[in-house]
Amino acid sequence: MYRKNDDPAAGGGPPPNRFKASGLRSRHLAAHLLITAWALLALLAAAAQEIPVARWLAIHLFLLGAATTAIVVWTEHFAVAMLHARLPDRRWSNARLAGVNAGVVGVLTGVWADLSILTGVGCALLITAIGAHLVVMVRMGRGALGGRLAPIADYYRAAAAALVIGAVLGWLLATGKAGPGHYTGLKPAHVHVTLLGWIGLPVLGTLFMLWPTVLGVRMAEHTTRLARRVLVLTGGGLLTAVAGLSAGWRPAAVAGVAGYAAGVAIAVHLFARTVRRRPAVSAAAAWMLAAAAGWLVVGVAVDLVLLAVRPLAEIADDVGSLVPVLLVGLVAQVLIGALTYLLPIVLSTGPQERAALRAVLERGWVPRLVVLNLGVALLALPLPAPFAAAGLLPAGAGGAAFLALVVRVLLRSGRGLLQDTDQAAGTSRRPVLWGTAAGAVVTVLAVLVANSGGDTSGGTSAAGTAGAGAGTSRTVAVTLADMRVRPARIEVPKGTALRLKITNTDAQRHDLKVEDGPATPMLARGDTRELDLGPVTRNRAAWCTLPGHRAAGMTLDIVVNEDTAPGSNSGHDGHGGHTSAAAGTTGLDLSADFSPGWRARDAEPAPAPAAGGTVHKVELHAAHTTVEVAPGVKQQMWTFGGTAPGPTLHGQVGDVFEITLVNDDRGMGHGIDFHAGSLAPDRPMRTIQSGERLVYRFRAEKAGAWLYHCSTAPMLQHMGNGMYGAVVIDPPGLAKADREYVLVSSALYLGTPGSPAQVAKMRQNTPDAWVFNGVANQYSKQPLKVKAGERARFWVVAAGPSDGIAFHVVGTVFDTVYKEGAYLVKPGDPGGAQVLDLATAQGGFVETTFPEAGHYAFVDHDMRRAEAGAHGMVEVSK
Repeated sequence: MYRKNDDPAAGGGPPPNRFKASGLRSRHLAAHLLITAWALLALLAAAAQEIPVARWLAIHLFLLGAATTAIVVWTEHFAVAMLHARLPDRRWSNARLAGVNAGVVGVLTGVWADLSILTGVGCALLITAIGAHLVVMVRMGRGALGGRLAPIADYYRAAAAALVIGAVLGWLLATGKAGPGHYTGLKPAHVHVTLLGWIGLPVLGTLFMLWPTVLGVRMAEHTTRLARRVLVLTGGGLLTAVAGLSAGWRPAAVAGVAGYAAGVAIAVHLFARTVRRRPAVSAAAAWMLAAAAGWLVVGVAVDLVLLAVRPLAEIADDVGSLVPVLLVGLVAQVLIGALTYLLPIVLSTGPQERAALRAVLERGWVPRLVVLNLGVALLALPLPAPFAAAGLLPAGAGGAAFLALVVRVLLRSGRGLLQDTDQAAGTSRRPVLWGTAAGAVVTVLAVLVANSGGDTSGGTSAAGTAGAGAGTSRTVAVTLADMRVRPARIEVPKGTALRLKITNTDAQRHDLKVEDGPATPMLARGDTRELDLGPVTRNRAAWCTLPGHRAAGMTLDIVVNEDTAPGSNSGHDGHGGHTSAAAGTTGLDLSADFSPGWRARDAEPAPAPAAGGTVHKVELHAAHTTVEVAPGVKQQMWTFGGTAPGPTLHGQVGDVFEITLVNDDRGMGHGIDFHAGSLAPDRPMRTIQSGERLVYRFRAEKAGAWLYHCSTAPMLQHMGNGMYGAVVIDPPGLAKADREYVLVSSALYLGTPGSPAQVAKMRQNTPDAWVFNGVANQYSKQPLKVKAGERARFWVVAAGPSDGIAFHVVGTVFDTVYKEGAYLVKPGDPGGAQVLDLATAQGGFVETTFPEAGHYAFVDHDMRRAEAGAHGMVEVSK
C-alpha cells in the first residue's frame, strides 16, 4: 500500500505553515518560470538556423539553462525530504540558483562572442555555485535524521562533482587552453561527464523513489541496497571512462562505460519489475519517465559500441551525434514526466487544485508522447540529412506543446500565489531569484535577437532587381563552397539596404567579412548567418578571412550603380588594390652566409627494411614553422613534421605505412595525400580541423619515388608554402649504392602565407627562388660528400607546385635512369643519360660514379631556376 510519507515530493513530514508554504511555492514558481524560459530559448535557437553556432546554443541553453536549474532546485527539494533534514536558508538557496544562472549566461555569451575572459568568469561562477550546492548536499547528511531513501542523496552529490569536472573541461575546450593535441580526448570526456554524470546520475537516483511514487506503489524492500550498487557501478564507471577518454586510453573508456551500462541495466530491471506489480496511476508521467529510461539504455548501449569499435581520434563526432538523442529522449522527457507529476504538488494549495493543475498538464499526453518520441527516433536513426533534420520538427512540437501547458499552469498558480504572498508578507522576499531570472532571460534574448538577422522579407536573388535606390531593401542568398563565394558579384542601386544570408555548404569552415562592415563567425558545414549592411552607397568587397582563402578567390564584389551614371564606380574594385608581383626573383643574395648554427637538411634517407611487409608507423604534425629558406632569409612555412619538405619515408614494395596526421595548426584545416597508396580518398584525404587527427593507412604496392602533399584546398597555397614530401619505395632487387641522397625540388614563394601578393606570385608562376629540399643554395654552402670511385644514387621528386625539373650533375654521365617506376637506362647499356627530366609530381632516381676528386655541381638545368637557388654541390674526395 502506498504511504504518503514515502512521497518525497510531498515533503515526507508535517505540512509547513501557510507563510512557509507560500514562500516555498513562490520559489518553485520563479524557478520553473526560469526553466520554462530557458527551454523556450533552446527551442528558438534550434529553430533559428540563421543564428551562429545554433546547435551549440540550443544544446547548452537546454542543458546548462533549463536542465541545470531544474536539477539544482529539485535535488535540494528531494534531499531535504529523503534525509529528513532542515530546509536550507532560502536566501542562500536563491543566491546559489542566481549564481548558477548568471554563470550560464556568462558561458553562453562568452563562447558566442569569442570572449575567453567572459567564458572563464562564467565557468568560475558556475563552478562556485555548484560547489556551494555540493557543500549543502554534504552538510544536509550530517546530523539529519536520514531514512531508507537517504542513499539517493549520494547521487546528487556525485552529480554535482561531475558538473564541476564538466565545467572545467568545457572551459579548456572553449578557450583552447588544453592545446590542440588534447582536443579529441577532452571533447568526448566533457560530453560523458556532463550528460551521464550531471544529468544521468540524478535522473537514475530520483527514479528509484519517483518511479514507484508515480505508479502509486510501495518501494521494493531491496531498493536501497540496489541503489548503492548502481551508484558504485555508474559513478565508478563514469570516473574511469572520463579519465580514459582524457588520457586517450580506449580500454579504460570502454571499461568505464561498460560499468555505467551495467548499473543502468540493474536499475531499469528494477523499474520494470515495479511496473509488473501494478498498473500505473499517473499514466502520463509514468510513460514519459519510462520512455526516458528507454532512451538512456539505447544511448549508453550505442555509446559503448562506438567506443569499442571506433578509434578515439574519430569518436568525438560519433559521440556528439548522440547528444540530440539523449537531450530530447532522456533529459526533455524526464523533465516533462517529472514536472507533470510534481508541479501540481508543489504549486497547489489542496487536493482540488492539485487535480485541476494535473488535468491541465496531462492534456493530449498520448499524441504528445508519440510525436516527441517519433522525433527522437528520426534523430537517432542513420537517415539521410533531410529525414534526420525532420526529427527536430516533431520533437520540438512535442516539447513546445508541453511548455505551453506549463506556462498556463504557472500563470494560473502565480495569480493565487501573489494574493497569498501579499496577504502573508506584504512584499516579495525573493528579489535575488526574480532578478536573476529576469536578467538571464533578457540577456540571452538579447544575444538571440541581436543575431537573428532581422527581417528577410522582400529579398531577391542575386540576379533579380531591387528597384531604385534609397528606401529599397534587398536580401541576397550567398553560398560559400569550393573556395568560391556565389554569387561573386552583386549589383545594387545606390542607397539600397542590403542583407546577405550566408550559408556554408563546404566541408571546410569559412566566414565572410565585409569591408568596413560586419562579419560572420566561422561557419561549419550547414551553418547560416545573416549580415545587415544597411544602405550601400559605395563599392565594397567581402571575403573569407582564413589565410589564403581571399587570395584563392573567395571574394564577393558589391557594386553600386548610381542612378545618374549606371555604369560608374564610386569606390574601388573590391580587390584591395593589390597588384601582382613582378616576374622573376626578388633579388635574394644567395652568396650571403646563413645564420650562425644553421645546418643543411640531411639528404640521406633512413635505410629501408631488409624485407617487404614492414609496418611503418609515423605521426606527422601539421603546423606553422619559421625556417631559414635562403641565406639570412626566414619565412613562415606550413609544414608536416616541422620541416618543408616533410620527412622522407623509405620502404620496400609490400610495406604498410600507417600515418597519423595531427593538425596542430590553430585556425586552419589540413589533409594529406600519399601518391604511393591506392585507396578511396573520401576519408583518409579529408580535411581535419585544428586539434583533430586522422589515420592514413596504405600498402606500397609499386616501387618509385612518390610525392605526398596536403590535400586541402587551395592546394596551390598549401603546397607552395611547404606542405609536401617524398616516399621512396625501392624497386625489388635494387643493389646497394655507396651513397644515397633524396632531393625534393620545389619553388619558394616569400611573403605572408596566403596573402594576396604571395598568391599572385603562385598563380603567375613567378617564385622568389627554386630550391632543393626547401632551402635555396643550401648544398652549395654545405656540399654532399662522396669519395672518388663510389657509386652515388640521387632520388629526385618534383614537388612543384607548378614546375618540373631537369636534374643534371655537372661533370658526370648517368649510367642508370629510373623514372616513374621503369628503368630507362641500366648499367651495361651502351647509352647513358645527362638529365632526369620530371614533370610536376613525378619522381625517379639516377646513378653515377664520380671518376676523380673535385667539386661537381648539381642543378636544375633550366638555368633560370639554377641561378635562383636550384643549385648544389657534390664534394668528391680521394
